[in-house]
Amino acid sequence: MKINKSSSYTLLSIFLVLILVFTQCKSMKSEDQGVKGTVTWLEGNQMPTIKSDDQKITTGATNKGTTVKRLIKVYPLTNLSDARMENGLFQSVNGEPVAEVSSDEEGHYSLILPPGKYSVFTVEEDGLFANKFDGEGNIEPILIRKGEWVQKDIVINYKAYF
Repeated sequence: MKINKSSSYTLLSIFLVLILVFTQCKSMKSEDQGVKGTVTWLEGNQMPTIKSDDQKITTGATNKGTTVKRLIKVYPLTNLSDARMENGLFQSVNGEPVAEVSSDEEGHYSLILPPGKYSVFTVEEDGLFANKFDGEGNIEPILIRKGEWVQKDIVINYKAYF
């Protein structure tokens, strides 16, 4: 079998393109799972307001917050009885974090985690922040299932009032 010069260049080009495609694509394996979302900072007066603008009345707080860069720590599922809170922030949490990640400048983060139950905290200057609880007293709980990504947007609002 004889391969001419033009055919060999074509095959080589196809081969190189395939290599580039496969090396530049991010691998999202079916067994990948974890948590992802956006971190937002919210502070100050969040009370609903009434504005009259040419006879149009609108109500509601308009501040949606600012996306921020934060270190996010993930612990095994943690109950309120296993943590100490002071001034709206957790000062101590029993156990060690199983993973951590920083959000980017636009507040986005993602973290691959094995299936299981976890608690999510952000690291603040004076402690750890989390403000959602389930009916059993678990702090900021998430459930990671095999092959699924949990959307977890975090609003840091301990300096906001409603």
